[in-house]
Amino acid sequence: MRDLATIIDDRPDDGVFRLHRDAFADPQLFELEHKFIFARSWNFLTLESQLKAPHDFATSFIGRTPVLVTRDAKGALNGFVNICRHKGAVLCGAEQGNARYHTCPYHGWTYDSAGRNADIKDRNVAAYAPAFDGLSHDLLPLARLASYKGLVFGSLSADVPPLEDFLGDMRFFIDVAMDQSEAGMELVPGRMVYTYRANWKLQLDNNLDPYHLTSTHQSFIGVQARRRQGAGYTEARGYDWAKRAKTRAGTFTFRHGHAVYWTDQPEPEKRPIYPILDQLKRRVGAERAEWMLKNRNAQIFPNLQIADTAALMLRTYRPLAVDRTEMRSYCLAPIGESVEHRAWRLRQFEDFFNPSGLATPDDTVVYEDCQAGFGAEGFAYLQGYERGMAATHAGGDDTARALGIRPESSAAGTFETGIETGLHGPYREWRRLIQAGLDCAKAYA
Repeated sequence: MRDLATIIDDRPDDGVFRLHRDAFADPQLFELEHKFIFARSWNFLTLESQLKAPHDFATSFIGRTPVLVTRDAKGALNGFVNICRHKGAVLCGAEQGNARYHTCPYHGWTYDSAGRNADIKDRNVAAYAPAFDGLSHDLLPLARLASYKGLVFGSLSADVPPLEDFLGDMRFFIDVAMDQSEAGMELVPGRMVYTYRANWKLQLDNNLDPYHLTSTHQSFIGVQARRRQGAGYTEARGYDWAKRAKTRAGTFTFRHGHAVYWTDQPEPEKRPIYPILDQLKRRVGAERAEWMLKNRNAQIFPNLQIADTAALMLRTYRPLAVDRTEMRSYCLAPIGESVEHRAWRLRQFEDFFNPSGLATPDDTVVYEDCQAGFGAEGFAYLQGYERGMAATHAGGDDTARALGIRPESSAAGTFETGIETGLHGPYREWRRLIQAGLDCAKAYA
């Protein structure tokens, strides 16, 4: 494995930030990511709105570890490692549902919604030794489970900071997504699950990369332009992407690897929340309501993205191999919105996102092109992290001060600037967590 110190060439005083291709292609580094990043951080698992009733459940993963989140008979949220204590088989194979009990398909051990072992098949004739009765047979609980604004997070490590401290001022950008309804937010029924043959960090990069839009998604932009002339399917209320070129844009990075890229919205009337803007202003204030209309790509490190560009969507990714990633994407929507606004939202979502959308396939193809390129001889450092370096500085800018947030860095320009420096924060945290693991140090002081 390449020396970790050489993976990132990070010299802000010299205007340099480069990432070595091995960050995406080295199998040993990939193993360290599972061990020291995913297993030692807070990971997004599900939404509380998916678990409304007693005995509701949802399954997820923390890296390679299968997870079961339940609401027990008393209404409390619980998180468990989703494996049977008998032979380690995955206990619950369904993505979500309602079940008072979960029975392992291998040997029939059964657990209730609070994780307690309710039955060991044929225990009365098992001839177990007394030592067996001294063991707990209950499901293994996650070390930590907590939620913020309906987003449920879990950790395999007890050493993570409190969730709100971990999120820090990134909470502002979570709030402007999750406060769009007084009743909370929900995932529209249905989800998209697919894999691509490339490294998970290419998806991390893409979420904070505005530079690729006008080249990778030319066909989508062309379709939108023809629709504005009356051709084809117009219900999606497509945006005029050319109007974004000169709009204000910026990035913030925050402690613990979180980051956001934002731009002003030149066509706010195309947002499905625009008709209720006055209601939002009365409830959350004019400034926050206006930020709900802006384009925002939020990265909650390590595995959650909330993007509000073509549509409001929630995306997670799971690393399967150094060159294989599972994606899950959901349409995120206000609970109780009108049928008309829900249809508006869905048309925009399906138009851009999903494997069958007009833009997501573009991205996944180029991820695989990048992964193929990482095998090229004589090719070392990527130059894809330096646009906006001259416009980036430590701490907050005027926009941050107006919002009352304190980012670790800020950058400002226009959409055409194609600022890439929002990725510096996630990669610095990536390096920090792996180095802490190698040094046998705590991940969080």
